Amino acid sequence: MDSNVIYITAENGEEIAMEVLFTFDSDEFKKSYVLFTNPKDKEGTVYTMSYDEAGNLYEVETEAEWEMIEEVFATFQEEE
Repeated sequence: MDSNVIYITAENGEEIAMEVLFTFDSDEFKKSYVLFTNPKDKEGTVYTMSYDEAGNLYEVETEAEWEMIEEVFATFQEEE
């Protein structure tokens, strides 16, 4: 991911510009992840997806991945 904006297609087909918080790679899961928010969302919900070299996005698949992502995000928040 080279930009601080990604576009997500909603279920209704609408493209939504999301603000990238950060990306990281996991040696454990051999995947890259992106954490992002919708700048129009007042609640500040943070979303996470994995992505490949072509920039295709994929849903997080396992509870173990979620636990690792939560740890990385907690570290990110502490550093901010």
